[in-house]
Amino acid sequence: MRNVGCIRPCRSFPGNPLNFIRRGPGGAIEEPEVDVVIFRQNTEGLYVGVEWTNPPEVVRSALATHKQFKPYQSVPPEDLAVSCRIFTRRACERIVRAAFEHARRFGYKSVTVCEKPNVIRETSGMMLEMGRTVQKEFPGIQLWDTNIDAQMMWLTKNPEDYGVIVAGNMFGDIVSDGFAGLVGGLGFACSANLGETCAVFEPTHGSAPKYERLSPSIVNPIAMILSACVMLDRLGEKERAESIRGAVAAVVAEGRVCTYDMLKLPGGPDAIGRGAASTQQMTDAILAKL
Repeated sequence: MRNVGCIRPCRSFPGNPLNFIRRGPGGAIEEPEVDVVIFRQNTEGLYVGVEWTNPPEVVRSALATHKQFKPYQSVPPEDLAVSCRIFTRRACERIVRAAFEHARRFGYKSVTVCEKPNVIRETSGMMLEMGRTVQKEFPGIQLWDTNIDAQMMWLTKNPEDYGVIVAGNMFGDIVSDGFAGLVGGLGFACSANLGETCAVFEPTHGSAPKYERLSPSIVNPIAMILSACVMLDRLGEKERAESIRGAVAAVVAEGRVCTYDMLKLPGGPDAIGRGAASTQQMTDAILAKL
């Protein structure tokens, strides 16, 4: 598949009771529109699993060549755990370029590199360097950069300021879940794993196995439906994708059909009896709007 990365759109739908709200000037309640797309490099970084507990001597010898390892020289090997954060220039370039191309194609005005280059200078620095290099080919799109910790603060203050965000594996995972929480949570979180020759589209929550035995099913189908919309976007079927999103928006705005998560109910077998719509009922309501 030659994976390029993972794309996670986070868009708020008016009327969703789970949307992010805040106090504006004078104490008025504001519900800013959130429309953010996170590009996550998902084949490198800390998640690749190059790590050791009680690292072999060859690893310790290599680490000993770095001046920052000096405080750990006397730590017994059995008391030491090491994880490697591996970035390659090629993978950074591919995910950053994909982010800029998406911004240009869908009219976003900025791409934000969300890393931590002030501390993790080599790997995060490589991603930011690639952002600056690629941005020169996209003069109409601004390049912003934020540190992951600051980004998590800013997304709870002014999420409407952001368009496309690009990050490495772990930071992309973190920031995409943060933005998903602002637009309704995992029931609204779609994703796509993009390759050079094929792609896989799926809800961010995966298969939700703890709910698979419930009958009727109570899982919110909107994340899966929105994942299909992302597929249509990538296939050049933007009008069809927007038509489906419009149907989702209409059902959410009406507020008559809500799955258990939208009602903030526990996800148990009694959710239907407490007023929650089933998976099928939500799907039927959306189909009726098409």
